[in-house]
Amino acid sequence: MWSSCRVLPDLLRVQTMVHTGIRCLTLTPAQHTVVVERWWQVPLSKRGSPPRLNPRRHRIYKVVEDKKHEPQEKMELILTQTVPKLGGRGDTVFVKKSVGRNKLLPDGLAVYASPENKETFAEELKLRQQGKSEERLQTRTGQMTVDFLKRIKLTIHQMPTDNFQVTKEVVCRRFLKKFLLVVPLHTLTLQQEPIKELGDYWCEVTVNGMDTVRVPLSIIPYEDQSAVYQKQLKAKRLEQKLANSESASEDDIDVNSLTDDTTPSGDDPKKE
Repeated sequence: MWSSCRVLPDLLRVQTMVHTGIRCLTLTPAQHTVVVERWWQVPLSKRGSPPRLNPRRHRIYKVVEDKKHEPQEKMELILTQTVPKLGGRGDTVFVKKSVGRNKLLPDGLAVYASPENKETFAEELKLRQQGKSEERLQTRTGQMTVDFLKRIKLTIHQMPTDNFQVTKEVVCRRFLKKFLLVVPLHTLTLQQEPIKELGDYWCEVTVNGMDTVRVPLSIIPYEDQSAVYQKQLKAKRLEQKLANSESASEDDIDVNSLTDDTTPSGDDPKKE
């Protein structure tokens, strides 16, 4: 007859709670449980007497189940709000237990994926698709767009023309060229239209008809990149010329000093 033993960290405390009838979370299976079994069979004892255990042989165990080093299963949750890099409201996600218990559940960002919660979010999704939902919620991509707009600043160079002006079309093209962001005309609002003078302004972008973000807009003077490059090149050439001239003057000084030292004393001209 084989006997098995389950090693628990709080075995005595659990037994007292069972006898007293108090329900506690410690009654659930421990996370680091190891199930072992005696390697040698314990002989049967007489009725009423304890089993006779060998002091060495019956202390040898073999591992039956090791839950401590098993791969941890992920937790299934349903998001109640848009969470970056996870999903939007109503999405079912599988995350680590530490993330779910320490971040998502305490902050109210997710709930357990119970049958009741799944049914509730499924009905909400149907109403949203049919356009009957009373509360409109921002999508995941929409929330990412809102967060991106809050971090950027738009700059436009003033072109050297007499009829220069900044309109919605110009701002939309600038969004597309600089940030690869498509902004429709009906979602854009300028502080004043058109803008013809230099200065700091703002424009507002509405995402999915719900969230409106104000983006700083600056009109700065026009700079010809080719002209700037020519100026920099000219300055470098001037520095090289100055450096070459200084080195040449130092070489002349060294040559003169050498010629003065090598001339004999008898050939020196007499003073008049």
